[in-house]
Amino acid sequence: MVVGHDPAPVPFDGLPDLTIAATHIDESSLHYRGWRVVLACFLMAFFMFGFGLYGQGVYLAELQRAHGWPGTLVSAASTFSFLLTSVLVVFTDGLLERIGLRSLILCGLMALGASTVLLALMQTPWQLYLAYALMSVGWTGMGTVVIAILLNSWFERRRGLALSLAFNGATCGGIILAPLLLSLTGSIGFRSAMLATTLAMMVLVLPVVVTCIGWPTGMSLASGGRPRAGGAAAPSHPRKALLANAAFWTMVLPIAIALLAQMGFIIHQVTFLEPLIGRASAGLAVTIMAAMAIVGRLSLGLFVDRLDPRLACAASMTSQAAALFVLLQSTSPTVLLACCAVYGFSIGNMITFPPLIIQREIGAAAFAAAMGLGTSISGIVSAFGPGIVGLVRSLTGNYTTAFAMCVVLDLVAAGVVLWRPRRRAEKTPNLSTLP
Repeated sequence: MVVGHDPAPVPFDGLPDLTIAATHIDESSLHYRGWRVVLACFLMAFFMFGFGLYGQGVYLAELQRAHGWPGTLVSAASTFSFLLTSVLVVFTDGLLERIGLRSLILCGLMALGASTVLLALMQTPWQLYLAYALMSVGWTGMGTVVIAILLNSWFERRRGLALSLAFNGATCGGIILAPLLLSLTGSIGFRSAMLATTLAMMVLVLPVVVTCIGWPTGMSLASGGRPRAGGAAAPSHPRKALLANAAFWTMVLPIAIALLAQMGFIIHQVTFLEPLIGRASAGLAVTIMAAMAIVGRLSLGLFVDRLDPRLACAASMTSQAAALFVLLQSTSPTVLLACCAVYGFSIGNMITFPPLIIQREIGAAAFAAAMGLGTSISGIVSAFGPGIVGLVRSLTGNYTTAFAMCVVLDLVAAGVVLWRPRRRAEKTPNLSTLP
């Protein structure tokens, strides 16, 4: 296993890769302002994923119950939201340059708040699609791309730990916010539950964003919030140059494939387990998997900055394949729960590895553009995971072939992510010279 940072990483644009390491800041100190930024990102991820991902199961049930709308209508709105999000995040770097970091995050927060309020008050289907479109704007301002860009600007030596801690907010949103919505809905009704939790989000997140969010002193957005030499303007980074870079594709494609398999399993997990171990135990399996996702992120975050991120990513994908393979061979409740725990250990890390690989191999200057484009591609591909698994299950009559397909996809992804294209300096496109 390769340990430590590369001694002289080659930036994607051929320009000097100035980093905050040059300022000799002690990132381990609790007084370092970057950790307050991590707290802000944790809260952003908590509510964005809680409302925008895990809460959608609650909306599906409650909107059907309240309005009698068919499940396909609400599900189609969810798919529309995820695909729209995948398109919008491509333009994150441009939005950051035009309106600024804090303004973009505040726009995302306001859009998410408007979305949840509209979900509480809506009466017609068109309002549902408007609410989910607003949610996509929320993802653009508060999702993984902005969080990764922001933390990339604040951390160099402890970047992996910072990302792991911040993205744990996403899992906590599923463990805490979604069950809280269900509980409050049962006691005070869906409308009041949504309005109350939206108010709580504004009270908690708004002041933290206003007081803690910003670029480090002396830095600004140079496609990633890295320092600029002599105040020079940031070079442009055409997406066509990223699309021509082999290192970019050997990161994006395996992550997209692994997320496709992961989304397929997560959505169909309860349906697969319930006939084998019962509803209660299937629910316990989901809880264990989510809890292990937190443990996995924290564990990896403690030492990921000393590891080769591609090797660690491949190991995570292989562990998911192994867990699924054993899952298909057993009917023992203990073994099935253990497999879900192993699978969950690496779930959250699939969104932690891309920024680490991009920073190391593509460079700081193109970081924002690469994160936006990579997240868009992964989001579009992974959105088809649940549908593909469901289709294979319908064609075969069971989940064996569908999950075996996921095992193969994980192993293929692990192999591709280990491929390191050899770049020759004379063939590497200098993005700053492209129109």
